[in-house]
Amino acid sequence: MSVTVTASERELAERLNQRLRHVVLMLRQVSADQPITSQQLSVLGSLEHGPRRMTELAAEHGVRLPTITAQINRLERDGLVTRGRDGGDARVVTARLTEAGRGRLAAGRHRRIGFLAERLANLTDEERAAVAAALPALDKLFDIP
Repeated sequence: MSVTVTASERELAERLNQRLRHVVLMLRQVSADQPITSQQLSVLGSLEHGPRRMTELAAEHGVRLPTITAQINRLERDGLVTRGRDGGDARVVTARLTEAGRGRLAAGRHRRIGFLAERLANLTDEERAAVAAALPALDKLFDIP
């Protein structure tokens, strides 16, 4: 099913893309001096609710299996994740967050949220309300439950 996109929708998409790029870069800069990369922090977040198959992680992060395997190798080396096997299929490799990984994830989130909170504090009440009002539309746009 093809959707017809108007010029104004395309322009809005371009503007949103620019803003998202800036947000990603800012959050990466906040984490630049941390012991793990932003991507590794994101992988830890994917494991927060239980073990995941390597193929699922690769698909979620939009990378190939060798790329996510390299990320998991580094995280495992640092004691932040462990590997296991799927209970239903012993051939399937899974990754699970360790307590150290859970702590690193919490610290990374704390830092990012603190940064964002400081930025939000610089806005007016009306601007903060506008950001809050946009969140449901962003959830719908990005299929966030």
